[in-house]
Amino acid sequence: MAIHTFGSNAVDWEERVDLARLRDERLARLRAHLDRSELGALLSFDFANIRYMTSTHIGTWAMDKLIRFALLPRGGEPVVWDFGSAARHHQMYNPWLDHTGERPSAEGAARTGARAGISTLRGAFHPDAAIAADVAGKIATVLREHGVADAPLGIDVAEMPVLAALRAKGIDTVDGQQVFLEARRTKTRDEISLLAQACSMVDAAYTELYEFLRPGVRENECVGLVSKVLYGLGSEYVEGVNAISGERCSPHPHVYSDRLIRPGDPAFFDILHSHLGYRTCYYRTFAVGSASRAQRDAYVRCREYMDQAIALVKPGTTTADIVSLWPRAQEFGFPDEMAAFALQYGHGVGLSIWEKPIFSRLVSLDHPETLEEGMVFALETYWPATDGWSAARIEEEVVVTASGCEVITKFPAEELLVAGRKYWTAGGALNTLRESQSQLNTPAGRGEFGNVPRGARDGAAAGDGAAGDAR
Repeated sequence: MAIHTFGSNAVDWEERVDLARLRDERLARLRAHLDRSELGALLSFDFANIRYMTSTHIGTWAMDKLIRFALLPRGGEPVVWDFGSAARHHQMYNPWLDHTGERPSAEGAARTGARAGISTLRGAFHPDAAIAADVAGKIATVLREHGVADAPLGIDVAEMPVLAALRAKGIDTVDGQQVFLEARRTKTRDEISLLAQACSMVDAAYTELYEFLRPGVRENECVGLVSKVLYGLGSEYVEGVNAISGERCSPHPHVYSDRLIRPGDPAFFDILHSHLGYRTCYYRTFAVGSASRAQRDAYVRCREYMDQAIALVKPGTTTADIVSLWPRAQEFGFPDEMAAFALQYGHGVGLSIWEKPIFSRLVSLDHPETLEEGMVFALETYWPATDGWSAARIEEEVVVTASGCEVITKFPAEELLVAGRKYWTAGGALNTLRESQSQLNTPAGRGEFGNVPRGARDGAAAGDGAAGDAR
């Protein structure tokens, strides 16, 4: 059965994404993994983990600030300390953060799950302001209330002053990120629906981009177009658009520029955005106006690696099985797997774009992970062309099903698409499989004089000279 996508509105006549169920099932999974660990509680400063635990969000501007934090004690309910008036908003509009057991109210949430608090602003607060000590005091109080102050506290990411302040309180701090990522390893039905919906929005963006792409536009204009389409469709956050063209394709620089796209250029794009927190990582490659044989052959090779990998995806397959199909770094111009990292690659996709499982020859052959039903991940392949400057890049997002998998990135990619207007010659349509330098498309331009009658060659040369004299 196909994975469904729905309209973004809530309706009374159709069951769509159930957000209450989404919140409950995410927290239940996190609790289950906490209970299986040796930890007394989980403390998060990571934006995605806070959202997974508490279903709160204050805007993507705060993603890199490390200002908000949330705690899940063993046997208890989550508590989020948030930035200024955001805490008041949670108290008023997030009834699931009222843990009083009474009818939800802002006052009840303020006493229990939604509190005002702030961390160290990545060091911007004066060290003598004792903000780190205040954070540690808040955490220690809740840990004591739940009887877990003497158990290890798992933390995902934190600033050094906060870690020092927690240890000064006698709290044993350890790595908690693995517990979060294990909980997020497989997705609930609603998470899968949201991930598919996010991909459908990128399908639309690629359709607009394909119609827009032509010689004379710049990479940054393509970024602007894609961003406009996605925000118009309701995207929460356009994290980035990799727009890479022409000679910039090899080696892959992983950042767009203001380069002007030219006839015959390869151009590949990666579109990363968020729909209700759920992300995409979705590459496509185009030829602009026409493609050379070297470009086409690179694309075919890139596609073959992708298709071989997808054909193996099912429960029980390992990441080692997948990456063993992909070329070694030395086969495409790199000295080792570290230098080639993320070119032949796979990664989980959810509330962030690099989740478990990871597929890479750097780690997966020695540390394989087994695929499970409900996993959602992206597979990426890359191949440089023999011309020394162009390349192909493809990425598909895959949902592991009970019997195999389903691809949820649906903009066509089985063959290299040529974008831009079609050119017409006196003899008909210009071939789209051609070299970007026109002379390389004629026998004479390639120096193949044996294919041209000597008299015609001499006559052409004489004619050229006469024309030159006349001018």
